[in-house]
Amino acid sequence: MKKYILTLFTIIAFGALHAHELSGTVTSEDAKALEGVGVYNKSTGAYTYTNVSGYFELDDISVGDIVRFYSLGYLTQQVTVTENQLDGTVNITMIESAVSLDQVVLVSKVNAMSNFVNVDIKTNPVKSSQEILRKVPGLIIGQHAGGGKAEQIFLRGFDIDHGTDVAIDVDGMPVNMVSHAHGQGYSDMHFIIPETIDNIDFGKGPYYAYKGNFNTAGYIDLKLRKQIDKNTVSLEAGQFNTLRTMGMFKVAESDFSNAYVASELVLTDGPFESSQNFNRINLMGRYNYSNRVDQDLTLTLSHFQSKWDASGQIPQRAIDQGLIGRFGAIDDTEGGKTSRSNLLINHTNQLDEHSSVRSKAYISKYDFELFSNFTFFLEDPVNGDQIRQYEDRTIIGAETAYAHSIHVGDHDSQLKYEAGIGFRYDDVNDVQLSRTADRQMLLERLAYGNVDEVNGYGFFDLTYKRNKWTINPGLRLDYFKFDYVNLLTETYDSNSQDKLFLGPKLNVIYAPSPSVQLFAKSGIGFHSNDTRVVIADTGEDILPLAFGADLGTILKPIDKLVVNAALWTLFLQQEFVYVGDAGIVEPSGKTRRYGVDLGLRYQLTDGLYANGDINYTHARSTEEPDGENYIPLAPELTSSAGLSFRDIHKFSGGISYRYVKDRPANEDNSIVAEGYFVTDLNLNYSHKNWTLGIIIENLFDTEWNETQFATESRLFNEPQSVEEIHFTPGIPFYLRGKISVTF
Repeated sequence: MKKYILTLFTIIAFGALHAHELSGTVTSEDAKALEGVGVYNKSTGAYTYTNVSGYFELDDISVGDIVRFYSLGYLTQQVTVTENQLDGTVNITMIESAVSLDQVVLVSKVNAMSNFVNVDIKTNPVKSSQEILRKVPGLIIGQHAGGGKAEQIFLRGFDIDHGTDVAIDVDGMPVNMVSHAHGQGYSDMHFIIPETIDNIDFGKGPYYAYKGNFNTAGYIDLKLRKQIDKNTVSLEAGQFNTLRTMGMFKVAESDFSNAYVASELVLTDGPFESSQNFNRINLMGRYNYSNRVDQDLTLTLSHFQSKWDASGQIPQRAIDQGLIGRFGAIDDTEGGKTSRSNLLINHTNQLDEHSSVRSKAYISKYDFELFSNFTFFLEDPVNGDQIRQYEDRTIIGAETAYAHSIHVGDHDSQLKYEAGIGFRYDDVNDVQLSRTADRQMLLERLAYGNVDEVNGYGFFDLTYKRNKWTINPGLRLDYFKFDYVNLLTETYDSNSQDKLFLGPKLNVIYAPSPSVQLFAKSGIGFHSNDTRVVIADTGEDILPLAFGADLGTILKPIDKLVVNAALWTLFLQQEFVYVGDAGIVEPSGKTRRYGVDLGLRYQLTDGLYANGDINYTHARSTEEPDGENYIPLAPELTSSAGLSFRDIHKFSGGISYRYVKDRPANEDNSIVAEGYFVTDLNLNYSHKNWTLGIIIENLFDTEWNETQFATESRLFNEPQSVEEIHFTPGIPFYLRGKISVTF
């Protein structure tokens, strides 16, 4: 055995000695090192990215190879390798340019579509917190509590509620809340100022070893700007007494460090008959230090708070009977308040040309209070069915990962691996569900306790590339400890459970040419259940598993056209979900989903860009008979598309639509949630450093329901309850004007 091992290392070493490589640095026009620039060998398909010092090293180089250097916002540079450059260095200067689809190269990455979708973001940036998630192809969101509550998310045939089956991060800091008062995985993204978003990294399915809890339907990681080029102030005003102000200001700038602050204030009454009295304030400060050699450090400090009133979800029969209008309310004392403060540290240490360590640490202080009334007078015909959900939370977490790349064989193979460990601790105090009246009177506590939940984890991700093939196996290990102290009992009542998860991943990519990529993805993911469920169920079904597979292709026949398609399937084990609105444990059973994703992105001209996606899903319970096995609110067919333009006689803007087909609202499809087709428009005129614009949501004033549920309820004078659609009406024609200045 020792002889074979020695022979193998000799072959590797000999091959490495005879391998040719190209190395060098990439800088901007002002001689600053650029990190994350793609370096792609068009002749072999090999690729790498520059590190914090702008350094790169590319293997498998031969005379005549064409090497491209690319990054969004810069003109693509191209070098044809000469004899003198073999095993030598080159220095590349990137020139700033308007974002274009031809600045993205199709490389053999498991989540390659993220790079192309970022063109969508750069050509038509998000204008509100709600739009952030809509940039992910196939993802639909809806609001149903006055704008302050986290949006309801739909993706790949899931009614994800507020985040149960999609893992959401901001620069590595988790957004999802475990064991939340309102719902498992609750993800409130309103603490993010849209203008601070730089790009988005996402992947569908449970195929990524570096992503853990809630990564079943997929993950989303938002990347914020490390620095800003100019100061910006904007003012936005419009219908429904809407006012929004935003400012971003550089507060420090030197050769190796910079800092900026950003703020946002939003006020609106909304289109409802009872004013939302909505207000939200965001503050963020960010400091970045990079010595352009081996160190990059980013510190982020932010605070968010919001308060609102809501008209809730209304029953269709109340409108049909003329009791209320579409924007009326049965109980207009709903609403809530929430806040979140964050400290986030990100650090990268480039050990050498082939090795790096990246680390992050975060602490968040969060509180939440929500008043809702879904059933009106079903349970309490005198006081009504209003409930209060409350919690006070602290989150602490950290992660460190080591990455290393090595050359294998006779310069035609490359091996990269990443290994990491981390933890997350949630200390949730006074998490409760209570019956209330008029947001003032406490009638009864239904659930009341303290949650302590710890998640320790480790992962290993390996990428082996040889010629046209890329093989990416991975493994993830998670340990959970759940503790719950029940404060409703007269005596001390504390219970705990723990659980291990081991999830393998395997992704294979075949790239027969620089314009064609075929992929097969597979993996096992999970989402944890609420601590209260774990304790109540004595440790059973703590981490229901999700088994997924994708088979698809990405095509880039010309530099300015990208087409993607995928067939996928996802199977979920039996799980129990804590229904925060009712304080009960509800089994959902085994489910199976399969579907098709199709997408297209086309740079028609330098200033005209089009993108579109269509997504079909078949979602069913596997334990119920046909006809009674529909998954409520699972979208069957969704689509979105947009056309944006810029620099046309100083005008820029875009028009886009989103479409959801009718879908079942209950298990036998006897109640249907109506679909919708909504169009949005924005138009801007720029002169020097000033920009004037208009934003129109629901351009054609479509009557649509943003969120819908099949709910059993009873109105004040009704003798019997009725189960039917309850909905939050979608925004009508909504016009806002905007003025901004940069300096």
